[in-house]
Amino acid sequence: MELGVDRLAGQLAHEPLRPAYLVAGSEMLLVLEAADAVRAAARAQGIAEREVHDMEGRDADWAALEASLHAPSLFASQRLVEVRLPTGKPGAEGGKAIAAFCAVPPPDVVLLVIAGEWSKAHAGKWSEAIAKVGHVAVAWPVKPHELAGWIGARLRSRGVKATPDAVARLAQRVEGNLLAAAQEVDKLALLLQGQAEVLDAGRMDALVADSARFDVFRLVDAALNGQPAQVSRIVAGLRAEGEAIPALMGMVVKELNTVAALARARNFAAECKALRIWDSKQAVYKRALARHAPERWQALLVAAGGVDRISKGRVRPGRETHDAWVQLERLLLAVADKGALRLLAS
Repeated sequence: MELGVDRLAGQLAHEPLRPAYLVAGSEMLLVLEAADAVRAAARAQGIAEREVHDMEGRDADWAALEASLHAPSLFASQRLVEVRLPTGKPGAEGGKAIAAFCAVPPPDVVLLVIAGEWSKAHAGKWSEAIAKVGHVAVAWPVKPHELAGWIGARLRSRGVKATPDAVARLAQRVEGNLLAAAQEVDKLALLLQGQAEVLDAGRMDALVADSARFDVFRLVDAALNGQPAQVSRIVAGLRAEGEAIPALMGMVVKELNTVAALARARNFAAECKALRIWDSKQAVYKRALARHAPERWQALLVAAGGVDRISKGRVRPGRETHDAWVQLERLLLAVADKGALRLLAS
């Protein structure tokens, strides 16, 4: 059965654990919370033993997993076996192993598959097999127009009452960052301690820290994620706060170097492992790589060197705009939108 991650916890509370679960999606906070709900339900039903198998690229040992799934439990009557799929694709061998498990699930094993990415292209016979004997819970990204509703529901679940204006104010402050939103909601619940107070916009402003700080990490992520409007807004904020461009360029160059290396690599997963890139960040790089050809990333890296020179006063008269902030914005707009590449030549 397929259902949203918001319904999974309720389903787990009203039925015995099923043989298999698939929790998938690029919204990592929701995926982690859904996986935690399965783990909590397993503990509540007396399942204390847990195994974790990371199935990534060539290091994935599906034969070992199959052997483990069908081996008797050593320490408890039941086990929770987690299979982590960063790419959301188990491949032919993995798909067969998961489907075979679901065809005749052992009575002492609950299988939890956690996929870091998900779309219709990821689904297959293996996920359909999980749906037949268990649940498939997909954490679809929360769209900008859905964020206020998501925050409002989360506030209510924590016993916090707020006006629509107050919810909208919190949504504006966190700027689509679900983790920041979740942290602020939890903080509000602790501060109010079950009080009946209904938060209005003014009270929300007084209680909530501004999570939408303008920093270089958010700036680079906005560029890699293809958000040109966000790039311009953050650049303006950094400039207004008096940040020094040379202090920012280290992170900008580092990230462009990383994308350039990934663009040259033959095996994306292997290169991510070599560069120690977290699973949660890989989707960001994939979106960026789909936007530009491999050779373009090297050109953007060269352009970053030009911005750095301008910021340090080392410019060639008549060849470069002397405003380093303008050049930095043009560079990152080009990263975010290939239509903005022409700005680098102006």
